[in-house]
Amino acid sequence: MTDKHTYCVIMAGGVGSRFWPMSRSAYPKQFLDFLGLGRTLLQQTYDRFLAICPPENILVVTNDRYASIVKEQLPTLAHDQILAEPSRRNTAPCVAYANHVIAARDPEAVIIVAPSDHLVLKEEAFQDTVRMAVQQARSIDCLVTLGIMPNRPDTGYGYIQFTAEEGTVHQRVKKVKTFTEKPDHDTALRFLESGDFLWNAGIFIWGLKSIQQAFAQHLPDMQARFAEGKSVYGTPDETAFINSIYDACENVSIDYGIMEKASNVYTVVSEFGWSDLGTWGSLYTHIPKDAHGNAAVGDQVRLYDCSNNVVHAHDGRLIVLEGLEDHIVVSTADALLVCRKREEQKIRQMVNDLAADGLDRYI
Repeated sequence: MTDKHTYCVIMAGGVGSRFWPMSRSAYPKQFLDFLGLGRTLLQQTYDRFLAICPPENILVVTNDRYASIVKEQLPTLAHDQILAEPSRRNTAPCVAYANHVIAARDPEAVIIVAPSDHLVLKEEAFQDTVRMAVQQARSIDCLVTLGIMPNRPDTGYGYIQFTAEEGTVHQRVKKVKTFTEKPDHDTALRFLESGDFLWNAGIFIWGLKSIQQAFAQHLPDMQARFAEGKSVYGTPDETAFINSIYDACENVSIDYGIMEKASNVYTVVSEFGWSDLGTWGSLYTHIPKDAHGNAAVGDQVRLYDCSNNVVHAHDGRLIVLEGLEDHIVVSTADALLVCRKREEQKIRQMVNDLAADGLDRYI
């Protein structure tokens, strides 16, 4: 059941360079079907929220170069549901822009902010968790984030430390004590063993009034800048106004700019089969594997004496591998990547090297 005062803001402006060579600057990962399910990551995210809020209450914020792709993949979106950013200024300006658009429509709104490129395996559990967070956001002046129960000392995620709190809407809703950016392995192991740390999923829920107050307190210049356009949101003058102010906005994440500074932050202890799909290695853990641990996506993949590889080939090319272990193999129409899984952090540097060599057509 959906609620007319619940809104969803899907952030879809990232580049996704760690998923090269499939993810390209002109067509990044949120617009791709990595799992071979027939729906891109953006489309899956949109589908997920249709059970929570009305379709007209779903907004997608993206870079203006991707607005046409968003419209192509989500053709039911109206023009004013696609918010085009003229430049990349991180997630705080993205959230501020959406806040003011929604404020012009519904001052009583509760807003869910979610990335467009995450994987959720347990849809019903996810929707129940989000509804619980919405209920908490309606009950008091607070900011809510979803925290994932960790099952390994992962150094690729931020962590949330929580503490018990009386008066929340459910026992799974906890007061946030601290945020910690990606820790080293020993610290992550201590967090895991302590039992009071969660992975930060980067999915936020808040009442419009609460997040506007938080911006006024912690990012007052940004709040004032967007507030200057109060009369133009939802009008033909909106785009010109946004284009005139965006580059002057501080380049800061909503996590650092607001969440780590606010004192009224809560988290919902969550388990819904989540991954942020940040790397090929994270994708490997969610693709069905053969008896030898190979995870292959593509119709024409043949493996001989291979084990623990992730192979992605959607270009129709026949891929035959023999004797390969623990590698990433990605085939596209104009590029082939073969990389040891343990070295996948070098992919971003590879992309940077291509740019330095003037090979922008490949990135």
